Amino acid sequence: MAEKTTSYDASDIQVLEGLEPVRLRPGMYIGGTDEKAWHHLPVEIMDNSIDEAVAGFAKKITVNLINSKTIEITDDGRGIPVDEHPKYPGKSALEVILTTLHSGGKFNNNVYKTSGGLHGVGSAVVNALSSEMIVTVSRDGYEWHQAFSRGKVLTPIQRGDATKAHGTKIRFTLDDEIFGANAVFKPIKIYRMARAKSFLSRGIKIDWICNPELLTEDMNIPAQTTFYYPNGVSDFLAEKTDSKPRILPRMFSGSLDFPDDSGRVEWALTFLTDENGAASDDGFFASYCNTIATIDGGTHESGFKSAITRGIKAYGEKTNNKAAATIVSDDVFDSVAAIVSVFYKTPQFLGQTKEKLSNPEIARYVESVLRDPWEMFLASDPKTSNALLSFIINLANARIKTKQVKDIARKTPTKRIRMPAKLADCSKHGVEGTELFIVEGESAGGTAKQARDRATQAIMPLRGKVLNVLSNSDERFSANRELNDLIDIIGAGTAKDWNEDKLRYEKIIVMTDADVDGSHIASLLMAFFYQYMPQLIYGGHLYLSCPPLYKFTCGTESFYVDSDEELEKLKNEKYKNKKVEISRFKGLGEMMPNQLKETTMSPKTRRLIRIELPPRTDDGAEDTEKTRTIVTELMGKKPEFRFKFITEHAQFVKDLFV
Repeated sequence: MAEKTTSYDASDIQVLEGLEPVRLRPGMYIGGTDEKAWHHLPVEIMDNSIDEAVAGFAKKITVNLINSKTIEITDDGRGIPVDEHPKYPGKSALEVILTTLHSGGKFNNNVYKTSGGLHGVGSAVVNALSSEMIVTVSRDGYEWHQAFSRGKVLTPIQRGDATKAHGTKIRFTLDDEIFGANAVFKPIKIYRMARAKSFLSRGIKIDWICNPELLTEDMNIPAQTTFYYPNGVSDFLAEKTDSKPRILPRMFSGSLDFPDDSGRVEWALTFLTDENGAASDDGFFASYCNTIATIDGGTHESGFKSAITRGIKAYGEKTNNKAAATIVSDDVFDSVAAIVSVFYKTPQFLGQTKEKLSNPEIARYVESVLRDPWEMFLASDPKTSNALLSFIINLANARIKTKQVKDIARKTPTKRIRMPAKLADCSKHGVEGTELFIVEGESAGGTAKQARDRATQAIMPLRGKVLNVLSNSDERFSANRELNDLIDIIGAGTAKDWNEDKLRYEKIIVMTDADVDGSHIASLLMAFFYQYMPQLIYGGHLYLSCPPLYKFTCGTESFYVDSDEELEKLKNEKYKNKKVEISRFKGLGEMMPNQLKETTMSPKTRRLIRIELPPRTDDGAEDTEKTRTIVTELMGKKPEFRFKFITEHAQFVKDLFV
């Protein structure tokens, strides 16, 4: 065993040079090393070309998938500068951009009014994670060439043949050291990315070229084509929906600038129906900022939805249709096919890969610039607008009736209670298959609401540690609103007046963080259920969730780890001497909704521990005196009882999962 040292001085400080931090921790820059991450790399290079086009300096972009690991992206813009950088003597601007984080023209609003790249990070990150990158720049009357590998310079910049052309061509190859030997580009994903960039950049032509050997019949995409949408998002929405039934005979679309010349919004919207005139399941809402897909939405979506919803309600008021007052945003957007794309000087995103826009002012800008055009659109065709209003009111009525039926079905017949506002209830009628998740913390509760199956899974977030009912008086319990809310939500009463027929959920699942505090909260809740609802446990209704501690990634392999022991075993045995990436989940609220769903909420992939009590005695007693003594001692004020119990029984804790 190595001798432990307490020294700590300057020699212990590690300084990572150049692009070494990117290769050491790629997840910090592109979200991981999985398929989604390596497909993000060509997006970063293409965003730079798109920025040239949006700024008015490029007309055409070519995306060429050369083989399964190599892609080449070309534009006819100004070309990356190749002259010597004033702050880095002996280095061209090209070399600085591709080997230095936080360098580029996007920090200067005189160069790019809006941009979609990672602001001086994107190209350098792609270089760092490529086994080879070859750059050709056409400008200043010549071709210029430079080669890189894994973030380092292979060759100095070299002047080539004379040319009148201008632009930038970047070819790079995925690095197996980072992504693993199985990492390949999927043509369908690159094809769709190129198409999306085209309709988001109106008037820009994007040529798609793919090695035919990479294509199969089931992909149904061509080896070569040109994307061109002169009217931007409206052309694309028309292409997607022209064959589908709709209410509006013409699309509501346009492009308007924000106040103070800070950006603009482009949009296209229509309302789809099925063949019988009912709401269609083919609707969708896609949003973008600076041509980047914001798959988790954000403030531009909020502003857009607010403008459309308020406009249709205002139209209802003007036409004296009182039923319009019941309309909410979900009614309006239940059958919408819409795209909203904003361009903004200083966008703020949640996450390095920009999946949610967070600028609060953009919501106000979008709503304010859309309000008048939308109201004028509705007023210009009263017959169609009245039909649209009736259609949305019918959806609102259906929503209200469904909620009434659900409320009646889920309330006890003798006690009509008002559910706590924090409860996100499920929609399924009846008890079978339904689950109530009692979640530690508001943040985790918000994530769980996004991750749940709305039909069968209800979410009730807690503030933190709950009352220890076994060491407090009945008066304190009666005054505790949170625990009494749980009794109301579960619906079957307490031990003295328990009625199984009034139970509102089949499973009650305690979901807390995988740490000491989380275990403490789970213990307090189990003590509460034991004391006031033991029938819930005897009936097999109470469960503990088992969230993981870590996400472990090695190349293309990625899985979740439940303990420090398992993690050490993986690092030191199966994946010894291999490059791995480990993400520690400090709490449920730090997980993305899809991660929480996969690991902890989906019945297909989660693990639960069912809470059980010793069998009831022959005379029908609810529990034995021995059980009550153990529970009371463990939850009491004397820690020595807990310590003794844990040391004596820890060896038996195994094979608990169901």
